[in-house]
Amino acid sequence: MRKEFCVDHLKVRCYPTREEMGAAGAEYAAALIQQVIEEKGEANLIFASSPSQMDTLAALSKKDVDWSRVNAFHMDEYIGIGLEHSASFANYLRENFFRHLRLKNIHYLNGMADGPEECRRYSALLQEHPVDVTFAGIGENGHMAFNDPYIADFFDPLLVKINPSLDAVCRAQQVRDGWFASLDEVPGQAITLTFPALLRAPHLIVTAPSETKKEIIQKVLEGPICLEVPGTAARLHKDAVLYIDDASAALLSNFN
Repeated sequence: MRKEFCVDHLKVRCYPTREEMGAAGAEYAAALIQQVIEEKGEANLIFASSPSQMDTLAALSKKDVDWSRVNAFHMDEYIGIGLEHSASFANYLRENFFRHLRLKNIHYLNGMADGPEECRRYSALLQEHPVDVTFAGIGENGHMAFNDPYIADFFDPLLVKINPSLDAVCRAQQVRDGWFASLDEVPGQAITLTFPALLRAPHLIVTAPSETKKEIIQKVLEGPICLEVPGTAARLHKDAVLYIDDASAALLSNFN
């Protein structure tokens, strides 16, 4: 580990490389999941779907966890894109993580369903399966899931809602990440879990490596807690850990 410190309630752990960061995050997560299973009989987990998560999730898939007692959820999906679409978040998690495990249940958001009805269906599932651990990322615009700055609400009355207009920074990131060939191809709407749905889990593990995240990580850790930078909500959680690497920590004043 390069450095460990706290910002408000948020524990920050920085590692020299993405690989070391992912290995450490997986070690912590595996112990946490197994502890929940031993205490409750099963664990309910929410997963983010992005390349930033894969160092941790790839390492986690190799850990000694009783996956047969895990119910899996994911946190967002484009409206108008089905499970088989290459850019579907459900498909990304299925191909890169879920298919390597024998999970008890996988609850996918359906981007092809009626939006409001899908929000109600998924909200009911989350109520039936109180989440134990949320695995989150932080987007280049500071969002968690598709809670972009202009629709983020730390006290949202809903668990799942529609983002009716994904912002330009968010959509451009999807092109840079290679999911779409151009901005015009990126859907303009998405279903997203809200902050109360994400943060009601007793444990929050946030992963945000790479140079493309250095500006937003500086804002998340050194700016005020605010809706303009939604990811700052992690600083309010009582048991949250942020995993970063040297590249994403590069602009932090207390890093060098």
